[in-house]
Amino acid sequence: MKVKLLFAIAFVFLVSCKQAVKETDIQNLSGYWEIEKVILPDGEDKEYKASETFDFFEIKGDSGTRRKGMQQFDGTFLTNDVSEAFTIEVKDGNYYINYKTDFAKWEEEILSISKEKLVVKNKNQLEYHYKRPVLFTKK
Repeated sequence: MKVKLLFAIAFVFLVSCKQAVKETDIQNLSGYWEIEKVILPDGEDKEYKASETFDFFEIKGDSGTRRKGMQQFDGTFLTNDVSEAFTIEVKDGNYYINYKTDFAKWEEEILSISKEKLVVKNKNQLEYHYKRPVLFTKK
């Protein structure tokens, strides 16, 4: 009985330590992001060692677009013409990115966001961990 009580207290403590996303954090979404790993619903990690493409978010207020981009050898970026429009929505104190294209609509919950890290979760319980890419420059 004591073990269950200690486990319950520890669980509540860990859950309460989750740093809440604040409205001011949302502007950190702008810029390039590199996928670092995906955590599957069963807890298994799928690591991404290196990526040639990055997600480029451009946000103004509570809406924006996301595109795929590739860094070129001269240090510039090339983005494709396919953009996914999104809006930011707050539900029950949680922040969501709501995407809409001509073909689909979907939502991702922002679990955490800072200038260097981004974690989102989709309806299939896939947790995407992003980091800012290490960019190279022309010498």
